[in-house]
Amino acid sequence: MPASAPHSGSGAAPEPTRREKQREATYAEIVETSLVLLRENEDLSLRAVAQRMGMTAPALYRYVGSYSELVDLVALRIDQAATVRFAAAADEAADDDPAARLVLAVTEFRTWAMGSPREFSLVFAHPVAEPGCRPGEPITAAASAELFTMLLHDVWRATGFAVPAVEDLPDAVRVAVLDPAIPGPQHLLPEHERGFGWVSMQGWAQLYGVVALEVFGHVDARLLTSGELFLSTLARFAPDLGLAEDAPRLVALARERIAASS
Repeated sequence: MPASAPHSGSGAAPEPTRREKQREATYAEIVETSLVLLRENEDLSLRAVAQRMGMTAPALYRYVGSYSELVDLVALRIDQAATVRFAAAADEAADDDPAARLVLAVTEFRTWAMGSPREFSLVFAHPVAEPGCRPGEPITAAASAELFTMLLHDVWRATGFAVPAVEDLPDAVRVAVLDPAIPGPQHLLPEHERGFGWVSMQGWAQLYGVVALEVFGHVDARLLTSGELFLSTLARFAPDLGLAEDAPRLVALARERIAASS
């Protein structure tokens, strides 16, 4: 996966060389070609990408050495681009309304997933943190997960919803919240507040779970247009975030956005 060269000192980063610009342009073309294949319902493979780009497979291997690396590269770029869309949805609400910002972003996530099932599948049916992967490695850099964690963190600061004490968490959960694999504000929290990470994981699991069921067709088709299963999940999770009284307004916001996208 491409990475920027590290630099030291307080000055500006050096201008990329011609070769670096060419490599980045090739990576961009690899991603765009892969997206075209996905949207045409073609199989994504190194050979297919190379053929579409007019390259030989060995030439492509100089940029991505395996199918797994190709998926990592494409999934990360898809996630980053989609996250810009989710953040723009959040920005439709005022800065002092963190609950609305979170709901608008996660509802836009559902809209994107329903409209881009192959992209959703590539990003979210593919691991972003493999066993043994250290936090901060490129494979853990899930842009959408970081955005949603930060938006949830803003809600926590506003409502003060309860988070479990770190010492009360099961051993595996305690390790995960003290050394989180997904980027986000939990890295900056004092240790006694890291229980927030467990609430964040549970919220993400519920959001992803219902959207995945909808995208992959495991929900009664009559419920998809209205998004009632998704809306009920938001309503059930709202009290855990100190938003019980605000839930009707928030669900109405999500319902309006779903209707507008149908």
